[in-house]
Amino acid sequence: MTKYIIEGGNRLEGCVKISGSKNSSLPIMAASILSGKTTKLYNVPNIHDIEITLQILKVLGCNVKKNSGKITIDSSKIESNEIPQLLMREMRSSVIMAGAIIGRLKNATFSYPGGCEIGSRPIDIHLNGFKKLGINIEEEGGFIRCSCDKIKGAKIHLDFPSVGATENLILASVFAEGETIISNAAMEPEIIDLQLFLNKMGAKVEGAGTNTIIIKGVKRLKDVSYTVMPDRIEAGTFLCATAITNGNIQITNVEPTHMTPIISKLRECGCRIKTGKDEIFMQAPKRLNPTQIKTMPYPGFPTDMQPIFGTILTTARGTSMVIENIFESRYKYANELIRMGAKIHVQERTAVIKGVRRLKGAEVFATDLRGGAALTIAGLNAKEQTKVNNIEYILRGYENFDKKLNNLGAKITIEKGE
Repeated sequence: MTKYIIEGGNRLEGCVKISGSKNSSLPIMAASILSGKTTKLYNVPNIHDIEITLQILKVLGCNVKKNSGKITIDSSKIESNEIPQLLMREMRSSVIMAGAIIGRLKNATFSYPGGCEIGSRPIDIHLNGFKKLGINIEEEGGFIRCSCDKIKGAKIHLDFPSVGATENLILASVFAEGETIISNAAMEPEIIDLQLFLNKMGAKVEGAGTNTIIIKGVKRLKDVSYTVMPDRIEAGTFLCATAITNGNIQITNVEPTHMTPIISKLRECGCRIKTGKDEIFMQAPKRLNPTQIKTMPYPGFPTDMQPIFGTILTTARGTSMVIENIFESRYKYANELIRMGAKIHVQERTAVIKGVRRLKGAEVFATDLRGGAALTIAGLNAKEQTKVNNIEYILRGYENFDKKLNNLGAKITIEKGE
């Protein structure tokens, strides 16, 4: 069990470059299966979830090369339609491979996905959408088998604007006969990035960024080179890390328009923020003001930022309220923060946070990706030493997290476990 050892009390100051988006890279890498040709991707983060995705692509029969942010995927010789169960259990978003495999081979076999335990995340929305495309679904012994002779365009209304289901159905529809219309679709920027990538490959997708997406089936795709968008959640994480240390930061390689709900709440907390074309400048106050946040599908406040923003509110001057509307078990980090002196009362989906002047160091345990990042940020503020265990969760989604923080003035070392 590997851990971060954090010496708190240092202000973060300086400039940090944001990595490519995890949540954009994964569906784009899955989409490379569709072309049957060569895909070159740039600005891909060097994180654990990318490694898992590359392993899946290799098992399927892709030839993969990786070199400092550039990934080359040759999907011309795909031989398998099955996503290995062990790799599915490693990462929930591996389910996004299903739509691409079905689109390419007209059949796929996979198990229920694993990943962070942050609440119920059924894939029923994905499967119901597949059925409307004429895909047969069989479930037995924990495995799901999807098959069809041909994929037929259809009108699909999502019960909830699920990002994963929206992406999966787009991928499954690229080669469909006729037109597919997805209503109540998710509107996240990562879906726009997927549309831009697919269209550059020769697909016909429109409407990403709105709640209605239209896919007109095509016969073939072509080779493509593409640069993945910046990671808005990583950018928000560094802004919050700076806020809780009363620091001063410049963030580069970022798209400020993707950050609107996060920037708005930081301004409510008293942070002074200026934005440029691809950069953000922020000066934090001596002590943050309290606020209220409510997670919602995009363009609302992102659920991935809830643990991180909830953490900085533990040191605000007054009482804040957090309402989690997406995942019911996303407050696991709260008990760990309480061990660090935070005053948090959680009841169902609501957390009431009474700010303290400063947290205190403790040994804590990450239980998921964003909760682990939140505990690391708490350690930056805390008196004395904080030990964050299970940092494998954090490495799933943040590239060089400790190094980037240390370059800004933090004091974090890694202690290897057995």
